[in-house]
Amino acid sequence: MGVSLEGKKVIMVPYMEAHVPKYHVWMRDPALLQATGSELLTLQQEYDMQLSWNHDPLKKTFIVLDKEMVEGKFVHGDPYVEAMVGDVNIYMNDLDKPQLAEIEIMIAEPKSRGKGLGKESVLMMMAYAVQNFGIHVFRAKIGESNGSSLSLFRKLGFEEASYSEIFKEVTLELPVTEQKQKELSQLFEFLASMLRS
Repeated sequence: MGVSLEGKKVIMVPYMEAHVPKYHVWMRDPALLQATGSELLTLQQEYDMQLSWNHDPLKKTFIVLDKEMVEGKFVHGDPYVEAMVGDVNIYMNDLDKPQLAEIEIMIAEPKSRGKGLGKESVLMMMAYAVQNFGIHVFRAKIGESNGSSLSLFRKLGFEEASYSEIFKEVTLELPVTEQKQKELSQLFEFLASMLRS
């Protein structure tokens, strides 16, 4: 299955073919399409997208699972599908700045919002990206109407770098200072120990 990361509240697993049908249902919600700046795709296009994401060395995607649901007794099918609540991505598309990664989080399940799953997922992804890709700067592009995402990233220390009037989008950035790198390295060590235990 590839690398999985386990935190206190979430388990992050690679985006697999089995996840596509549920992901496709999420991405038919107009509010989620707007919040993520995505286009409506057919199920086949979603399968093609999943495949291309998995083979793109400049992109890393994890499906976010609610750990309570994975460990719960009320899951009847595959817990790695039933416990899906969202995804977290990084893109390293700026060829002039290979140590810059754009980061995105989506908690698609309304009942899973406001529980700290998004925050933990972003921190885990940042720790993973610093450790595995040597990322020095994180960037988040968020629609100005997406108050919860703006609030989350600001709480994590991201600061406004620019604003696009055309796209009505705020760009936030977080440089990985020595102190931040230390915090993220400690988090990564903690994640690694959770997987070993």
